Amino acid sequence: RFCLETSSSGSVQGYAVLLETQLKNLPRLKVWKQPPGLKGSSMFRVWKLFILLFFFLSLVKGSRVLELSDRFLDVRNEGQWFVMFYAPWCAHCKKLEPVWALVAQALYNTNIRVGRVDCTRFTAVAQQFKVNAYPTIIFVKGPYEYVYNGDRSKEELLHFVNRMSGPPVQLVTRPDSIDILKSNNPIFFTYVGKQSGLLWDVFYSAAESYQAHGYFYATSVEIAKRHFDVDTAPAALVYKERSHYYFPYSDNFERIEPAHLNESLFRWVNEERFATFPKISRSNIHHLVQTKKYLVLAVVEENKLSEIAAHEQEFRDMVEIFVHKNKHKYHGRFQFGWVGNPELARSIAMDSLPTPHLIVLNATTNEHHIPEDDPLQLTPEAIEIFLDSIHNQTAPTFGGNSLPVRIYRAWFEAKTSLAEMWIGNPVLTTVLFGLPLGFLSLIMYSICCADILDAEEDDTEAEQRHEKKE
Repeated sequence: RFCLETSSSGSVQGYAVLLETQLKNLPRLKVWKQPPGLKGSSMFRVWKLFILLFFFLSLVKGSRVLELSDRFLDVRNEGQWFVMFYAPWCAHCKKLEPVWALVAQALYNTNIRVGRVDCTRFTAVAQQFKVNAYPTIIFVKGPYEYVYNGDRSKEELLHFVNRMSGPPVQLVTRPDSIDILKSNNPIFFTYVGKQSGLLWDVFYSAAESYQAHGYFYATSVEIAKRHFDVDTAPAALVYKERSHYYFPYSDNFERIEPAHLNESLFRWVNEERFATFPKISRSNIHHLVQTKKYLVLAVVEENKLSEIAAHEQEFRDMVEIFVHKNKHKYHGRFQFGWVGNPELARSIAMDSLPTPHLIVLNATTNEHHIPEDDPLQLTPEAIEIFLDSIHNQTAPTFGGNSLPVRIYRAWFEAKTSLAEMWIGNPVLTTVLFGLPLGFLSLIMYSICCADILDAEEDDTEAEQRHEKKE
């Protein structure tokens, strides 16, 4: 609530009262007094009005996120909803709050309503949507629910909503629309030709399966020829980083068995939906593993401001340049990317891994490869030799899926998680593990003492019987 008082002289004395129960997530603005030396100063009045305007804008933005309750179960089928299920004590939920407010602001003038549910208060809603982790982000479209598993950035969240709010395949009927799509979407799939026949059915089925992960369009041959090199129709192509590539069987799909065509196109979409050198995190690595390619990771470390040290930035740029120059050579066998969190790479290597570094994961066998050279001394030529040795199966391998490796991996992950918990909150870690151990110790002590007392009683009774006989 903002209150302004204007004196007869025209000077503005402003103060703002923020209701804490309603605006607890906004910064606090205290009542301030005008310095006596600046009375009547126009600059001082301007600054006060600017600050009031800033808090007013913050208030407006904060109100875009709807606070949902149990009644959401009754209105969920009314329109489209983008909902965050959270818990007040969850650190990841608090980190997501400013991003979620930006998403709500961006979608304010659309037919998509953005809200959030406190699962500690409205447990019935959490149970209905099967929420078992925080935060959980779900797009609700009538009776259908789509869980978001990607990167929690404003851009990726908006892309997800834009894809899921429309049909699996969107029709392009204007020639200039392709240029707009190229400027807005770095990667999208397009079907060229009449929307009928075997290839169209398979393409539409793949779009339904991968709608949450990519954009799919359909257009006529006339419109497509203005933007792509169209030699045959119908055809399926992917626009990717200012180039386009056709589905390998577009020109002879009629000679292929429908089951094989379906499998091939699904696999092609799953491989081509990723950028050439994307950022890889725990939220998307399992999608990349599904490509069944070698996953080549340039490992660097970002700080809290997403900044990278100069020598690590130079290493990552060198790898990226190498990837783009040798794209056609390695594209069919390797998927490249970079990691800003070394802990992800260390969980793969099951060992400490300095940064910068290079590690290659075999998505099929869970084996990994590490170059023998010092990462800071790696050159494009050395990387090429290293990747060729992996493809020829002459490079040293580590890890795998054997029983001893699985046991060691479980122990390493448990040890790492416990260490992270201790560093983050030693008191909570002590309580979580100390109390169960304390109760277990009491139980074991009572069991052992009971046996000893029973043994002593038996000995006493035996001695008494012996004395009576004597």
